Amino acid sequence: MRNYDDIIGLPRFVSKNRPHMSNNDRAAQFAPFAGLVGFGESISEASRLTECFVELSEEEKQELDRKIRILESHLKERPEVKIEYFVEDEKKSGGAYVSTTAVIRRVDLTERVLIAVDKRSFPFALIRDLESPLFKELYE
Repeated sequence: MRNYDDIIGLPRFVSKNRPHMSNNDRAAQFAPFAGLVGFGESISEASRLTECFVELSEEEKQELDRKIRILESHLKERPEVKIEYFVEDEKKSGGAYVSTTAVIRRVDLTERVLIAVDKRSFPFALIRDLESPLFKELYE
């Protein structure tokens, strides 16, 4: 008689008292132990890249100022503008340049912000570029 010949043909045991365990639950028993809780998240956060804020040149500032003046003169039309601006990262130094489209309600020259119809505000100092069909006269 070889090893296990006495039990090799027997049916598999099924408990009458306990429900069958799924393969996922069974595999979870053998999953690696996370001894350093949060270590994976901190590694991924440290590897996440941010951009630095880029100060505009004088020429770029003047062009942006001309675009803002054009927007100010067309406010009654509720112009739609694509705005590229800098958003600071909440967790680390730097941030990212983001583009969004907004309908401009007001240009506040005192506070130096663009105010959209949906009440978002965009500080002039953080805006890198503005795009709108209104600005085509600047390039003709």
